[in-house]
Amino acid sequence: MDEQSSLFALFISSFLAATLLPGGSEAVLFGVLTGYPELYWSALSVASLGNTLGGMSSYAIGLFLPDEKTVLKNSGGSMRALQWVRTHGSLILLLAWVPIIGDLLCVAAGWLRVNWILAMLFMAAGKFARYWAIAAAITA
Repeated sequence: MDEQSSLFALFISSFLAATLLPGGSEAVLFGVLTGYPELYWSALSVASLGNTLGGMSSYAIGLFLPDEKTVLKNSGGSMRALQWVRTHGSLILLLAWVPIIGDLLCVAAGWLRVNWILAMLFMAAGKFARYWAIAAAITA
């Protein structure tokens, strides 16, 4: 696989890994960095972009869920997790990279109509930091 195809595969795998679909992009990042070490920063950028856009697709799904009043009424009004997300706001999306709960945080942010620009920035920062740590471990 050539450099361009490798980066495209990394983008696709990192995007899908950040959606509600199962999958991981670490193996693809490993393959790209071991096959093309000169693509270090490009690979980090592509993986972070793909993963952030995947997280934003989960955010968009949250926008289509029923409004908060309807859910609270149907649940009897007891939803402590909502208060926690509300308390921390978009800053909580620094943890969007965490398996399982990261996807839920992205959906919850959309559902609660957290500012999408801040959501995307914090999401991107957390995801980039994670990929940077993984890449540093791979190339060490």
